[in-house]
Amino acid sequence: MSTEKIKAEVRDEFGKGAARRIRRENKIPAVIYGHGNDPIHVTLPGHETMMALKHGGANALLELEIEGKKQLALTKQVQVDPVRRVLEHVDFVAVVLGDKATVDVQIVVVGEADSDTLVVTENQTIQVEADATAIPESFEVNIEGAVAGTQFLAGQIELPKGTTLVTDPETLIVNVTGAQDSDTGDEEVAAEGDAAAEGDAPAESAEGGDSE
Repeated sequence: MSTEKIKAEVRDEFGKGAARRIRRENKIPAVIYGHGNDPIHVTLPGHETMMALKHGGANALLELEIEGKKQLALTKQVQVDPVRRVLEHVDFVAVVLGDKATVDVQIVVVGEADSDTLVVTENQTIQVEADATAIPESFEVNIEGAVAGTQFLAGQIELPKGTTLVTDPETLIVNVTGAQDSDTGDEEVAAEGDAAAEGDAPAESAEGGDSE
């Protein structure tokens, strides 16, 4: 995991009004928690922070320069405006070399399964414990040539040295089934619908006879 370097400014104004003023200046309010210290409220440059988080992913590690001092900060929560899709606030956890962190890491499916199969990703992430300064950005699950009936479990994912699986090893990550299984299910539903419609027809005719 690479570390992005960003200069942060300590802030002493809080509340929604202060946050709006910060955002109008194309900056982002943020808080750094951890190591038994009081939370540090800072302001970050908008564009630089957005690019750093985009590059680093959900568990981006930033090196913040705060009043001349450097602080490693692991991203924990990012608030994004649902309409404008801009950053509104970021929560960090302060870390030092040697710290361990429990995080959710993205699963990336690569390769092509056998023809006439349906590939379903049952879980998009797995939880692991890793060195806070060496958190993997993602884990690959290679389904190349996988036939129907193949299942990939969390415990089968290869983890780098120093990373420990927290998710139950038996958790299903990717399921490869036969494509015809899905088609058969649709046909059965359609058949049941036709049968129900046929069963309703006499009843409707009978009702019509009674009313006459």
